[in-house]
Amino acid sequence: MVEVPLALLTIESADDPRLAPFGWRERRLTGRIQRRAEGPLFIAEGDLVTERALAAGCTPVLVLCSDKGERRLAEFASGYEAYSFRADDEVRRRVTGVGVPLDVLALFIRPEPPAWTELAASFTRGILADNVDNPVNVGSIVRNAAAMGWDTLFLDENGADPFSRRSLRVAMGTAFGVRHTRVPDVGEFIQSLRDRDVTTIALTPRADATPLSSVSLPAAARRLILLGSERHGLSDEILDACSMRVRIEMHSGVDSLNVAAASAIACWALR
Repeated sequence: MVEVPLALLTIESADDPRLAPFGWRERRLTGRIQRRAEGPLFIAEGDLVTERALAAGCTPVLVLCSDKGERRLAEFASGYEAYSFRADDEVRRRVTGVGVPLDVLALFIRPEPPAWTELAASFTRGILADNVDNPVNVGSIVRNAAAMGWDTLFLDENGADPFSRRSLRVAMGTAFGVRHTRVPDVGEFIQSLRDRDVTTIALTPRADATPLSSVSLPAAARRLILLGSERHGLSDEILDACSMRVRIEMHSGVDSLNVAAASAIACWALR
């Protein structure tokens, strides 16, 4: 195999102002801090997430990579030389704050999410995460959804960002293939879906809920799984608004699962 010659300029200091965005917190990246106009942006960590972001049509702003990372970029990122720089391990370690520096770190323009009304009208298999504020859990839910063929994720206003660094890393970049948006009022959203003949399925550990293994839906039925936070679960208001309450059967003495694990089981069983 012919080795690709290295072509990028090298950045020698982690204090180089061009690298500053890699140290920004999520609020600044997304442009949610008042009087800040840099966003909305997101950071893709690793060559796989970067590759999937590019394949999804996201616009790159800046890439920082190692020699190995540059050779990977040459495999999937046509024209990468226009927005990429190379740096040694120590510079990349300081920029990322990670003990083992990544070979590729990429800054992208954040795409505008679709309106929730648009996705409510078009999704087939959807998930709603209510008050799931841990980005690791949200990333896992996204990855589970993508693996099982669920096409849309809805979040309330308090949920973690699927495009945050940790969420994207956990999801392995599958977030670019699962549409997502936020809904301003979960109760009103559920009612709007019932008016569209969508079956809304609330996951709950309550003993009076229907066992998951007993649920049978027509293949063509549009459906939405609702997941609550691990601390409090879904509210009574949301449970009452849904078409059905469903529980995952468990051995005696165990009352619930991690929300990401529950999403994997439900997405498989109800797909």
